Amino acid sequence: MRAVLIANPKGGCGKTTLSVNLAGALAARGDKVKLWDLDRQKSALEWLQLRSPGLPAIRRLDAKDEDDLPKGRKGGWLIIDSPAGLHGKNLRHAMKPVDKVLVPIQPSLFDMAATRDFLSVLHEEHLLRKKKRYIGIVGMRVDPRTRAAATLEAFLKQFELPVVTFLRDTVNYANAAFQGRSLFDLPPYLSEQDRAQWAPLLEWLDD
Repeated sequence: MRAVLIANPKGGCGKTTLSVNLAGALAARGDKVKLWDLDRQKSALEWLQLRSPGLPAIRRLDAKDEDDLPKGRKGGWLIIDSPAGLHGKNLRHAMKPVDKVLVPIQPSLFDMAATRDFLSVLHEEHLLRKKKRYIGIVGMRVDPRTRAAATLEAFLKQFELPVVTFLRDTVNYANAAFQGRSLFDLPPYLSEQDRAQWAPLLEWLDD
């Protein structure tokens, strides 16, 4: 099972939004998906409880199931929604078993300042693993054509971590979440623009 950790120690940066929509994207294309919610608020699991059985299946994972995870590429995907404040030994422990790490970050002064030390740790781990596509950044609630997006990219250059994609600020995510849906469960006429922004992220995961 390929594991993807969604991590950023700052609260409110979009970790759960990214987690549940990534799970939805993978399930929509027919992949087996499990969702592991490590956050105390359990927002991802609340979303999963609202999900209709008629939608592409996403299973929850509990801590007791960790040792029973299937190994190898045929096992599907495990999406891990991590808690705010993840750092130090806990961060390194969480990163060891995963194949990819995605870091959602908003292009604001406060978000960038709050994640500076975290990104430094990720950069060190990135160099140790020597994998070009191990850690990726996702710009949340941002138009890639704006000055804010350019500022975020300039900030991230010091860590040599790639910006995989930018996801715009839209009510589509919130409206879908109220029904236990992901962006990929919405009609194409509503989500076509947003799905296009997800294409580079899914390609990055598959590489």
